[in-house]
Amino acid sequence: MGARVARMTRNFNLENRAFREISKEKPRAAPRHESKGAPLVEVSDESIHQRNDPLLGHLKSVYVESKDTTTASTGGTEATAAEPSKEETLCKNPDLRSLMVSLPKGPYDLAEPSNIPKGKLTLTEALKVLGSHHHQPQTWTPEKIAQEYSLDLKDTKAVLEFFIPFRVELIQPKNNGAKRINAS
Repeated sequence: MGARVARMTRNFNLENRAFREISKEKPRAAPRHESKGAPLVEVSDESIHQRNDPLLGHLKSVYVESKDTTTASTGGTEATAAEPSKEETLCKNPDLRSLMVSLPKGPYDLAEPSNIPKGKLTLTEALKVLGSHHHQPQTWTPEKIAQEYSLDLKDTKAVLEFFIPFRVELIQPKNNGAKRINAS
């Protein structure tokens, strides 16, 4: 009951109050801040082409030495030499040589970390384990693999069972009349 009365008093004469607010004079915008600096000078074509002796003197005092790395590496025989690789550029520059991290490369041309925590394998070791178990399952049992590489036996069994990178399965089409591509 109280909400109905409150709503009626709130909405009483609403249109007249709205028109009164709309018809009020709008507030003026705040005045702009006056700058105390010199006004911006427009640059004309004449001022660009005029000679400025102090700037010319500063320019003459600058000495720039540049070397062409592509002709130095090829002995200048080729006019268009290929750009050096990132590693070659880093090795030539003594400042950047300290930033380059040299990780030993594995057989798959991937960087192998030097210290591996217990219970973890590198990609090379994982492929070696899977391959050896695939070729000699009696010798490389899950128990032996788990013991040699400090792995959990349950995880080792799961990986050997479900991760099979060497098996290729061809799925036959449901429709026997469909066209097939011969692999030979």
